[in-house]
Amino acid sequence: MPTAILSVHNKTGLLDFAEGLAALGWTLLASGGTAKLLRENNVTVTEVAEYTKSPEILGGRVKTLHPAIHGGLLARSTQADHNELLALGWDYIDLVAVNLYPFEETIAKPGVTYEEVIENIDIGGVTLIRAAAKNHERVTLVCDPADYAGVLDALQKGEVPPRKQLAVKGFQVTTHYDKLIADHLGK
Repeated sequence: MPTAILSVHNKTGLLDFAEGLAALGWTLLASGGTAKLLRENNVTVTEVAEYTKSPEILGGRVKTLHPAIHGGLLARSTQADHNELLALGWDYIDLVAVNLYPFEETIAKPGVTYEEVIENIDIGGVTLIRAAAKNHERVTLVCDPADYAGVLDALQKGEVPPRKQLAVKGFQVTTHYDKLIADHLGK
């Protein structure tokens, strides 16, 4: 059974996407607020902390940064990699739906504090994007809610979504995000 991790700030369209994946038999992992939304809407989900056996720490700063998650994303399609994951009690993660904290919106707020700016620098989300994009031959990355319908449609037809195209989009998102941060902090 394929596994997806869902960790989104912008929850637009997420419920329909998650329900579609669940209907196809996918196992869903999700972080805090995303898991809460899915549970409230009767979508079966395993919280990342339960899967990793490691709680969210540092006031939510560390949720998805764990070898169970990134090993599952970065493992190659080899028996050796798969066996290594299984021996640790983990498995492949085949799809990532992630979007980032709204840094651009945060810095546009009048009177925003330096502390607010720093807390709106997404680390885990960017790391999920980069890991999925790097391993796009095996992992599907969805970092834009506008892509949910197309990815779900492909999966429902038994097709592989356009992984390379989605990976390129992911690297474009992280490039833009990092530039915003660098430019803002450089002022």
